[in-house]
Amino acid sequence: MVHNVIIIGSGPAGYTAALYTARADLKPIMFAGLQPGGQLMITTEVENYPGFPDGVQGPEMMKLFEDQVKRFGVQVYQEQVTKVDVTSRPYKVYVDDKMFEAKALIVTTGASAKWLGLPGEQHFGGFGVSACATCDGFFFRNREVIVVGGGDTAMEEANYLTRHASKVYLIHRRSEFRASKIMQDRVLANPKVEVIYNSVIEEILGDEKPKKVTGVRLQDVCTGEKRELPISGVFVAIGHKPNSELFQGVIDMDPVGYILTIPGSTKTNLPGIFAAGDVADSQYRQAVTAAGTGCMAAIDAERFLDAEGH
Repeated sequence: MVHNVIIIGSGPAGYTAALYTARADLKPIMFAGLQPGGQLMITTEVENYPGFPDGVQGPEMMKLFEDQVKRFGVQVYQEQVTKVDVTSRPYKVYVDDKMFEAKALIVTTGASAKWLGLPGEQHFGGFGVSACATCDGFFFRNREVIVVGGGDTAMEEANYLTRHASKVYLIHRRSEFRASKIMQDRVLANPKVEVIYNSVIEEILGDEKPKKVTGVRLQDVCTGEKRELPISGVFVAIGHKPNSELFQGVIDMDPVGYILTIPGSTKTNLPGIFAAGDVADSQYRQAVTAAGTGCMAAIDAERFLDAEGH
């Protein structure tokens, strides 16, 4: 059986694409991956998604998305796609040795934040440790926080956090930043930012009841000296990695691995393959923008199939 549309990945982009293609009677199937719901599954409170005036827990929100697509008959497989063959159409999607065929693919595999690899990152994830200042900065009003990194992302996060936090420490393991000069100048001129060079976080410190971050142990990489810094939040800003390995070498990507789309659309360089959400978005990375591009991908796919007479 050749399906009209296969959606690879879930999250707000995948579920929105599924909702729109299902309502267009395209009978899509979806492979939700090993972390169905994407990054929102490790997000606690979501307060910036329209329609939830009291906020909503990330996993709860994704369950609502999933329930909604199932109401319209979408088959959601909690499985990871292991291989794709896009050399000819219909396109072939493999889950281990099982093969599925589709006239169109919508790729919504998302992106993953890069982490430092400290045990406390997972333990206090959503309880003071974050990789998204835009998502979580609001929770740290009038508190002191740390941003880790030295590129443009770290500068942006540090600058943004000064709107909420009383003080932002910017921790960098080297003696100079790799960020663009304009971004560095903006941060260095901000009176709320204090830069700590040549330092790394050795440990994230916190309480258990209630679960929260209380500080970090820093180590000077030159002297080996250690000290504790009391803070309420740790923002890791060392970049994101798009989950695009399946399509490496077959779909056009930027140097980092974000899938390139034709401006104003979700079309990739291959006919009938569309990309939405964070796998194609290095700029915004928000649930609401991902959902918007999921809608675009569904409409693009529907029009593509219509034009082919399906």
